[in-house]
Amino acid sequence: MKATFAAGCFWHVEDLLSKTKGVKSTQVGYIGGNIPDPTYEEVCTDRTGHAEAVEVEFEPSEISFDELLEIFWNNHNPTTLNRQGPDVGIQYRSAIFYHDESQKESAEKSKNNLSQSGKYSNPIVTEIVPAPKFYRAEEYHQKYFKKHGF
Repeated sequence: MKATFAAGCFWHVEDLLSKTKGVKSTQVGYIGGNIPDPTYEEVCTDRTGHAEAVEVEFEPSEISFDELLEIFWNNHNPTTLNRQGPDVGIQYRSAIFYHDESQKESAEKSKNNLSQSGKYSNPIVTEIVPAPKFYRAEEYHQKYFKKHGF
């Protein structure tokens, strides 16, 4: 099964998810923009509308989509619009790109539960939108932390 998340710089998110039991593969790329097959340089202009994202292939008998959502919510700040830490721009937005109605319902329910939990004083700005075409990022971005020893 497939899941796609955007939570700031894709290097950290991919590293975290690639080490998660039940995740079979990860790839980083660009999603949700307005030009086909963008390059990193184009996405960094903040004009293409793409988010840096991680596409995850997972085994539902080993990890559920709801468990992946928990990891997503607990490893970034979903209240900062187009920003994660020092990274600023629409490409660093928080988003869940759902692949079916079940994922949409689970994502909306988890967002509502988190909003009502009182964990954050600011509103959650995470988008929950249908997954459009995912464009795989350049090879030097794939498994970046593993390649560079971070």
